[in-house]
Amino acid sequence: MARILIIRFSALGDVAMTIPVIHSLAVQYPQHEITVLSRAVWQPLFQGLPTNVGFVGADLTGKHKGLWGLNSLYSELKAMHFDYIADFHHVLRSKYLCLRFRLANKPVASICKGRAGKKKLVRRHDKVMENQKSSFRRYADVLEKLGLPVLLNFSSIYGEGKGNFAEIEPVTGPKENQKWIGIAPFAKHRGKIYPLELQEQVIAHFAASPQVKVFLFGGGKSEQEVFDAWIAKYPSVVSMIGKLNMRTELNLMSHLDVMLSMDSANMHLASLVNIPVVSIWGATHPYAGFMGWKQLPVNTVQLDLSCRPCSVYGQKPCWRGDYACLRDIKPEQVIAKIEGIVG
Repeated sequence: MARILIIRFSALGDVAMTIPVIHSLAVQYPQHEITVLSRAVWQPLFQGLPTNVGFVGADLTGKHKGLWGLNSLYSELKAMHFDYIADFHHVLRSKYLCLRFRLANKPVASICKGRAGKKKLVRRHDKVMENQKSSFRRYADVLEKLGLPVLLNFSSIYGEGKGNFAEIEPVTGPKENQKWIGIAPFAKHRGKIYPLELQEQVIAHFAASPQVKVFLFGGGKSEQEVFDAWIAKYPSVVSMIGKLNMRTELNLMSHLDVMLSMDSANMHLASLVNIPVVSIWGATHPYAGFMGWKQLPVNTVQLDLSCRPCSVYGQKPCWRGDYACLRDIKPEQVIAKIEGIVG
């Protein structure tokens, strides 16, 4: 038996992308103990994994903050006697922890982020439109460096089934013969958000059908205000803000027929429960390697513009100034993709 430490602190979408790899590792190496080190807030993501997967929550704004905090965290980890260290993040904090483990003669491997290929993909001129290695494959490569090759055969955190419907029915009501559509209209950066007035047209279309129920996923005051305005216009639409925790939100997602998402964490969360996702891509591109687990390219909505992709993560402002990559996507295109899945 070996003890394996896997490090990935943030962000939510990237942490979610570790799940298929860690689940596959745990199933294929049941004799090993696997511990995930991440921000404590992400622990619910790992609750449905095999029993040989544990979790350690890092308090990076509290007791594990700064150099003294990292030394304290290392002392806690050292006491757990790990045999292998897999750094899925490769940032300053994880690099420091890995240095300490190397000095203690522990085998350490870190992710190769493929920055050179991604830079060629997003540069303004002479783009090289090549599909980059996915994050899932990059995580698996780290394990292979440690002598732990993994076949990525994950399907869902619920196996071949879905979450316990009785747990969410008091909030959602019965499903009966309705089609349930989840819509996650926001992302961290403007370059990844389909204009809200266009998204509203998509919502209005489906809200008009009594055979369809639309659930809105998001969080925070500003998003709540947008949702409240939509719900006032379309009473059949339901906002999930504040109604479920992360674990029960995943449960609900498993009962959706389709999720509409930006290039955001919700795309990855829905992918973890084996639900088809219609994803909208603007400044970013699936070629950068961040497509949801087992999601089909045919379900993406994106425009073929010479300027895109212009960003790996979507944080760069549009150099044209008009965000045509998103604004020129017609709501009818999005509606057609969704209807192609739900019928």
